[in-house]
Amino acid sequence: MELIAFPRRSLLQTISLATLGYLTASLRSHAQSQVIPSPTESGSGTPEVGTLEVVAELPIRPALVTVNGQGRIFATVHWFDRQEPQMIEVTGRTEYTPWPNANWNRGFGRGEDAFDQPLGILVDSRNRVWTVDCGVFPTLTDGQPPLPNRSPRLLAFDAETGANVYNLVLPEDICPPGTYPQDLAIDEVNGFAYLADIGGSGNPAIVVINLTNNRVRRFEAHPSLSAENVDLMVEGKRLVFPDATGEFVSARIGINPITLSVDNDTLFFGAMCGLGWYSVPAQLFRDDASDQRIASAIQRIANKPVCDGVSTDADGNHFLTNLGENAIDQIDAQGRLTRLIQDDRIIWADGVRFGLDSWLYISVNQLNRSPLFSGAGEQGNPPYTIMRVWTGTRGIVGK
Repeated sequence: MELIAFPRRSLLQTISLATLGYLTASLRSHAQSQVIPSPTESGSGTPEVGTLEVVAELPIRPALVTVNGQGRIFATVHWFDRQEPQMIEVTGRTEYTPWPNANWNRGFGRGEDAFDQPLGILVDSRNRVWTVDCGVFPTLTDGQPPLPNRSPRLLAFDAETGANVYNLVLPEDICPPGTYPQDLAIDEVNGFAYLADIGGSGNPAIVVINLTNNRVRRFEAHPSLSAENVDLMVEGKRLVFPDATGEFVSARIGINPITLSVDNDTLFFGAMCGLGWYSVPAQLFRDDASDQRIASAIQRIANKPVCDGVSTDADGNHFLTNLGENAIDQIDAQGRLTRLIQDDRIIWADGVRFGLDSWLYISVNQLNRSPLFSGAGEQGNPPYTIMRVWTGTRGIVGK
């Protein structure tokens, strides 16, 4: 099993901010109460399974997306572009506003009350917006003053008021410099968070946070967390990443998609560059079982595509982005892998989350065309989109 590490310092040094620039968007003062009308509201009947709609067209790359019970859409903005704001609420077909406010989006490394690099995002049943902020570890060589090293954090905000209701800095002995926790699953019933850390300069891991006492644990004792020797292919091209010497090599990315069953008792995960889908009883993490006990309980339950994001419905179906096929695939409760939708507009589906009814929302950001993956200049072609597809299943809002 091959795992190629890519230190964040070398990775960020390849970005040329002069060529990326900043794009602007319309801002609405009433955004927090704005709900985007459904494109099918004027239609009749239930959409067919696989019906695909464009919800938003944006000038900046949405990283991951989530939707709350009122139909409000929140998204993080991908740090590859060094864009601000770093988190938004989508307020119209082509409009967004910084969320929860402009102060939190005032720039990288500005303090405890400002975002660094938020990526993973979801809304829980208590209408709290959770995000994993990847922190700032490298010293940037972009002509601006150097940023101080900042550890990753787990953050939560009240969706109604925007108030920051949880803010935990992850200790460096759990997430040392160069590691990269970037997606999450939240168990608000038992009070646990599970983060997928692709590893970067360290080993890939599941980072477990007890939300009651803020104890944090790192589990990296199983090969299922690491990348397989599988190329990351998008639009027919093999994607590369800079290694420690700056040479571009085939991307090998570990654990990324992570999700919980509706009863919160089973954790599911897989490596981005991997073809296995795994499960483990979440109770073992809640009981703080030994690494050996947890490792022995991990099972490969299905095949999966090379993918980035995942969402699980109330019936145990998993919906995964298929990066190589511009598609969304489904693993049913019996472990059968099928295709939900394929569309050439789905160029790097980064994340998926359920909204109202059976609509699965998809952030589409052409990440493969960014300088970090292309090995060349910016090749993205805005607008970047948020789409949604009708699954016909019992989706869980925000999950």
